[in-house]
Amino acid sequence: MENATNLPQDLPTELLISELQSFGARLSDPKAGVESRRGGAGPSDHKALTLDGMTVMVPVHTAPAFDSPYVVEKPDAAGRSQIIRDGRKVGEVSFPARPRFYDLTTADGIPYNKIAVLHGRDVLATTVLQTCIRYQSRTKTCQFCSIGQSLAAGRTIAHKTPEQLAEVAKAAVELDGVKHMVMTTGTPKGDDRGCAILTESVRAVKAAVDLPVQVQSEPPEDFGWFQRLKDAGADALGMHLEAVTPEVRQRIMPGKAQVSVETYMQAFAASVPVFGRGQVSTYILAGLGDTPEAILSISEKLIALGVYPFVVPFVPISGTPLESHPTPSSTFMGSILAPLSKMLVEGGLKSTDIKAGCGRCGACSALATYERRLAP
Repeated sequence: MENATNLPQDLPTELLISELQSFGARLSDPKAGVESRRGGAGPSDHKALTLDGMTVMVPVHTAPAFDSPYVVEKPDAAGRSQIIRDGRKVGEVSFPARPRFYDLTTADGIPYNKIAVLHGRDVLATTVLQTCIRYQSRTKTCQFCSIGQSLAAGRTIAHKTPEQLAEVAKAAVELDGVKHMVMTTGTPKGDDRGCAILTESVRAVKAAVDLPVQVQSEPPEDFGWFQRLKDAGADALGMHLEAVTPEVRQRIMPGKAQVSVETYMQAFAASVPVFGRGQVSTYILAGLGDTPEAILSISEKLIALGVYPFVVPFVPISGTPLESHPTPSSTFMGSILAPLSKMLVEGGLKSTDIKAGCGRCGACSALATYERRLAP
């Protein structure tokens, strides 16, 4: 990783976002804004910050963040905070407000934020099943995953029922103006790989509130599940490769690697006609060992299929086997995101056209900022 102090004083927004997501940030006021995410699925050990109109997830509880050259000062009376590096202001941010739905509980006494949480600024996210068939096995678990941490700490519940999800989603829309929802799940036993429980869940939410929903799972054995998910009301689909070369996949996620890249590509080809171009996406973690060339090569194939490759910097999560793994530098990320954004725009796939999900939220990567420069 390059030395942050050698960077120019006036950082372009996309470079500053990449720097913050690589190095993390130290917070003068850890209580500002929405509570930071710790453990669980998705962006963990992070805090949401709004920078130049973009809400980004910035690591604040990771090992690199504790030594970060970036400091976010305590908000002023207007809610604005300065980003300081080496005694110089390099940017200004604000914090999304704590959602009002966090203060509510279900009829059986479960706090709403144990069922779903706010990601970024306006996306509701939930892990329907907070367990996974691979998680308890050292020989199968994804080395970066912390799905069991938030459950063990009592910050969530193991299984969110369709009724609970519908209740919380309705409140999040009415009280906090949430614009879309992400439903992911740990992988259960069975060939559907979680699609059955996602189908029940999205059907219940759609019956309660008009809210675009992305569902996320591993590719099911029966590709007919894609139409069933669509018929239940799912607007978008995520199937996450995480890593793209066989050797990296086998080393980092030996269990999930048993579902080959070729199987994912077949699933992508089958799901795009159901959901539409740009409404199927995959999550790729840069910095685990895949080269920029490998990520860009598969991204080109994905874009040709109509799949949006959402490339994010790997951020180590405390308590996982990769907690000391280095984060990718902003230079490394730029070598991927700059050409990738050009490929996306030329391929007619834009994050702003995605109906729901990680790509539309964009908070875990600077990709959307690169896109915005090419296609304002």
